[in-house]
Amino acid sequence: MSAILPPAERLWWKHPLDRVEGLWIAIAFAWCMVMFFMMVGWHIYGKQNLSTETYKTTPEMFSAKTQAMVDKYTVRTETDEKIPVVHPPEGSDVYLIGRLWSWWPILELEKDKTYKLHMTSMDYNHGFSLQPTNINIQVVPGYEHVMKITPNQSGQFSIVCNEFCGINHHTMVGRLYVK
Repeated sequence: MSAILPPAERLWWKHPLDRVEGLWIAIAFAWCMVMFFMMVGWHIYGKQNLSTETYKTTPEMFSAKTQAMVDKYTVRTETDEKIPVVHPPEGSDVYLIGRLWSWWPILELEKDKTYKLHMTSMDYNHGFSLQPTNINIQVVPGYEHVMKITPNQSGQFSIVCNEFCGINHHTMVGRLYVK
């Protein structure tokens, strides 16, 4: 048989499987199964992936919820843009908006208390990366991502967009305080 000429027998699937081909198919299938069950195992037992709920939303609805939280729990403003710093009580729904090129508002949470963090993007895909803890979430417009978080370290954390979102992508940095 030649690789240049088409096979004489066009129905290739009716040809018998070579022993070596069968061995490689079996090895590839076994490896796929190992990788599949490792992903499930790491999610359940490794506690490395956040379990999120995702809901459809509109920018107007999410903005209204975020503004209500900001109006209720603002403790001060920071930066030249006067970004509000909100300090919600334990168990609260906390809202965070990603938009060109900022995260809004600044969150101030308490250590070892649980919150429900709601995030969305108002314009383009953004990546939520909490540094230095290495939490990464894709934030997509039109969807509200909800996750339970319990900060276990005090300090100031940076929220960085790790999904290229335009010319000022490098300036899309926010803050999160844990007291």
